[in-house]
Amino acid sequence: MIKIEDIIEQLKGDYSQADLDLLVRACDFCSRAHHGRKMADGRDYLRHSLEVASILVRLKVDETTLVVGVLYNSLQSSLISKEDLAEEFGPEILGLIEAGNKIGNIPYRQSNQQQVESFRKMFVAMARDLRVILVYLAVRLSDMRNVSCRQASEQVSFARETLEIYAPLSNRLGISWLKGELEDLSLQVLEPEKYAVLARRITAHKAERGEYVISVRDKICALLEDNSLNGDVTGRFKHFYSVYRKMERTGVDLDQIYDLTAFRVLVGSVRECYEVLGLVHATWKPIPGRFKDYIAMPKSNMYQSLHTTVIGPFSERIEVQIRTREMHRIAEEGVAAHWKYKEGGAVSVTGRDDQRFNWLRQVLEWQRDVSTEWNASETSFVDLFPEEVYVFTPNGDVKELPQGSCPIDFAYAVHTDVGSQCVGARINSKLCPIKTQLKNGDIVEVLTSAHQTPSKDWLSFVKTSKARNKIRHWVKAEQREKSIEIGRELLEKELRKHHYSLKRATALTSFSQMVNEFGFKSIDDIFASVGYGKLSAGQVVSHALPKEDQNRQADKPGAIGKVLKKFSRRKSQSAILIGGIDNVMVRFANCCNPLPGEPVTGFITRGRGLAVHAKSCSQVQASDPERRIDVEWDMQRKTTRPVKIQVICSDQKGMLVGISGAIADADANIVSASVHARGDKKGTNLFEIDVENLDHLNRVVREIKKVKGVNRVERIKN
Repeated sequence: MIKIEDIIEQLKGDYSQADLDLLVRACDFCSRAHHGRKMADGRDYLRHSLEVASILVRLKVDETTLVVGVLYNSLQSSLISKEDLAEEFGPEILGLIEAGNKIGNIPYRQSNQQQVESFRKMFVAMARDLRVILVYLAVRLSDMRNVSCRQASEQVSFARETLEIYAPLSNRLGISWLKGELEDLSLQVLEPEKYAVLARRITAHKAERGEYVISVRDKICALLEDNSLNGDVTGRFKHFYSVYRKMERTGVDLDQIYDLTAFRVLVGSVRECYEVLGLVHATWKPIPGRFKDYIAMPKSNMYQSLHTTVIGPFSERIEVQIRTREMHRIAEEGVAAHWKYKEGGAVSVTGRDDQRFNWLRQVLEWQRDVSTEWNASETSFVDLFPEEVYVFTPNGDVKELPQGSCPIDFAYAVHTDVGSQCVGARINSKLCPIKTQLKNGDIVEVLTSAHQTPSKDWLSFVKTSKARNKIRHWVKAEQREKSIEIGRELLEKELRKHHYSLKRATALTSFSQMVNEFGFKSIDDIFASVGYGKLSAGQVVSHALPKEDQNRQADKPGAIGKVLKKFSRRKSQSAILIGGIDNVMVRFANCCNPLPGEPVTGFITRGRGLAVHAKSCSQVQASDPERRIDVEWDMQRKTTRPVKIQVICSDQKGMLVGISGAIADADANIVSASVHARGDKKGTNLFEIDVENLDHLNRVVREIKKVKGVNRVERIKN
C-alpha cells in the first residue's frame, strides 16, 4: 500500500518544503472530503488518490498537477463545495479539477475507427490543459490496475475504452511505459485465455532468455570495447500486448517471433552508428531483407535508427537497433510522433494534427527538464483543435463538425432526411434555436417534423459542405417544380390562342420533335425552361404546332419588341438609347442609381418598363441574362439626375455654409439636405443634388473636399 511518506521521500530534492507541505494538505483535505466513504468499486478514496499521485511522480509533473491528482474526485463528495476547495487551494486548482470532471463524464461508445479517433481528439480538445490529460492518464492506469474490483459486466467495456482511447493517447505523448502497461492490463481483461497462455509461455522461458540476453549483451559490449567505441547496450523483451498484436497480425506462433528479444546500442555519433553496424555484421551473419536504414532515410515522424536482424549466438535470430543517444531521446521522450506507425495508420491523421501532438510532447519534455518554479499554467494551456467541434448523438456516437456548426449541420451529419426535416434541437436536454453554435461535448437531439422542408435562409449559417449541398439541391429542385408549374400555365395560355389544349399538343409528333430540337430530355424540361424565362411560350408553339394551325403573326413584333412597344407610349426624357430607339419608358434602378457617363445595361421588367442599371451592379449581374439588353446614354440630350452624397466633417461653425457654397460653385443644385451632429466632434451631412453626369459629380466632390474641416465625401447608392 502506498503511503504519503513514500511519495514525499521520492520528491525530496526536486521539490521545496512548501510544495511538499501543499501535497500533505491535499491528502488531509481528500481524507476529510471522503471520510467514511468508499469508491463505487469498493476502494478507499485516499489510497486511490495516493496511487494516482505516485504515477504522476514518475511522469515528473509539477506540484500543481500532483495536488490535482490527489483532489480530482473531491467535488464528488457532498461534504465539499467548490468554494471550500477554491478557498483552500486557489481558483487554478479548482479550474483544473472541474475540467477533469467534465471530460470524465464524456460518454464513450465503441464504434468504427474514425469515431474512435474523433473521440480521442475531442478528449484532448475538451481538456485544454496538458496537466488535466496527464492526471486522467494516471487515474486510468490506477483504475486498470484495480479493474478486478469492478463488476464483471463493466470490466470489458472499461478495458476496451482504455485500449482505444487512453493507451494511444499515452503513446502520442511519448509515455511508452504507460502505454505498455495500459495495453497489457487491457489485454488481460479482453482476452484472458490468450493472455494467460502468452504469459505462461513467455514466463517459462524468462530465466533462460534472461541468461541469453546477458550473454549477447556482454558479447556486444566486448565488441565495442575491442574497437575503442563507447556505447550503452541494453536488451529487452517485448511486452505482452505487442507480442499478441504481432502474432495476430502475421499469423505466426510465438516461436516464430524473432524480435521477442532485441538489443539496443546507443553511441555518441552517426559515424559510430555505422561502425557498430559493420562490427555486428562482421561478427554475425545478417539476414537479407531485414536491414533498415532510418538514419539516412528517417521516417516521416522524425524517427531515426539502424535496424538489422542477424543470426546470433546459438543460431538464434536477434534484432539489433543502433542509434545515437540524441536519436534515442527523440524516439523515446516524445519529439517525434512515434505513435503513427505503431498504431498502424488505420485512420488518416492530418499534418496539422501531427504538429499539435508534437507540441504536446514538447510541453511534456519542458515539464521534465525545467525546475519546479516553471509556471506550468502559462505553457500547458492548449487549444489543439480550434477548427473542429466534437458533439454526441443521444446514443453516444461522436460527430466531428467544423467550428461554428449548428444543429442543422449536426442533423445532416446524422442523415439527410433528419437534416431536411429539422425544426429544432435539444442541446444537453435544453431546447435551443437551430442557429445555436455547438460546443465540444454537447449532446444534441434533433427535433423533426414531416411537414418541415429546408429553407434557403439556412445557407447563411450552416458550416458543413454536406448541409450546404443538400440545402442547395433541395432549393434548386423546389425552384424547378415552381418553374414547371409556371411554364405549363404559360404554354396552356399560348396554345388556347391556337385552339389547342396542352394534352392535344403534347400528343403531336411535332411536339416530341421540338423537344429533341431544343436539346431537352423531357417535356418537363420544356415547361421549366419556359417558367425560367429561357424560352418563350410563342417559341415553343411555333416549333411544336403544324404550320397550318398556327395563326399568322408575321407582322407582330418579337418578345422584346412587344415589351418595348408596350412602354413606348410615353416619351422618355431619360437620355437613354435602346438599339437606336429613344421613345421607351425607362426607369433608373435605385440599387445603383447610374449617372450619365457610367457604363449601363438594360433589364426588361414585368410590367414596369425598362430598368437601367450600372453594369457593375450586383443585382443585375445575378439576374436572368435573357432579359438584359444593351443600352447607352444619349450624351447629346442635356438632362440632370439626382444623386446622394454623404459628407463627414468637423462639427464647427460655418461648415454647412462652406459645403453649400462649394456645391453651388460646382453648378449643382441642392434638392434636399440632412445635417446630424454625432457627438464625437464630427458631423454627418446627407445631400441630394442634381448633376448632369459622372464628370459633373466628380467636380462637385472635388470642390467639397477643398472646404477646410471636411474629412470624407462619398456617393450613396440606395
